[in-house]
Amino acid sequence: MSGADISVQLYSVRDALAADLPGTLRRIADLGFGNVELYGFADQVDQYRAGLADAGLVAPSAHARLVLADDVDPVLDAAVELGVRTLIDPMVPEERWTTRADIESTATRLNEIAARAADRGLVIGYHNHWWELATSIEGRPALEVLAAALDPGLVLEVDTYWAEVGGVDAAELLARLGERVTHLHVKDGPVTRDTKAQLPAGQGVVPVAEILAAAPDATRVIEFDDYDGDMFAGLAASLEYVRGLA
Repeated sequence: MSGADISVQLYSVRDALAADLPGTLRRIADLGFGNVELYGFADQVDQYRAGLADAGLVAPSAHARLVLADDVDPVLDAAVELGVRTLIDPMVPEERWTTRADIESTATRLNEIAARAADRGLVIGYHNHWWELATSIEGRPALEVLAAALDPGLVLEVDTYWAEVGGVDAAELLARLGERVTHLHVKDGPVTRDTKAQLPAGQGVVPVAEILAAAPDATRVIEFDDYDGDMFAGLAASLEYVRGLA
């Protein structure tokens, strides 16, 4: 039995947030979520502070560009203001994963940021897409090369769907990475790059139950990159499925 937390990446409802941030947060809460994962929050701190409080939500994790940011201090400060505990870089572009030197440069930058974030009580992490798994360095997936170069205090948020798209068995990846993984992105579908084809958890070909069992303590963050259906209904179906596995 897993007692892991469940959350939702608000990128899933980006269009609704742009139209009505407080109303969208209330709809998320009405689905049964208590936690959310923020994105694009640094210039909307006041709106999110009020909206989260009004909806009874908390944001223990968030996404923000870090490695390629000119100045990370504003986003670190914004995260602290909103009660974020784990701040995750959502993407370093594909072209920066082709050599060990490039990957180790990314790790060095993340390590530097993590040292600054620790003074604010923040943990820094990285979130993958498919290319960090599809690319190998000396026979090892690039994401694992990154993990080996990170300081012990940094974490990974494994997007389990994109890991599978990248050609790596997500459950086996989680077993290898172990406690370094504190968060998972949970999604389902046909395991292609066609984001519109993504489906609620349990409705595609991804072995979601097996994957979650491989990281029983990691926070389950439900997400759709896109969905050819009602997004809120899709999130509700995913939440019901993931809760049923607990």
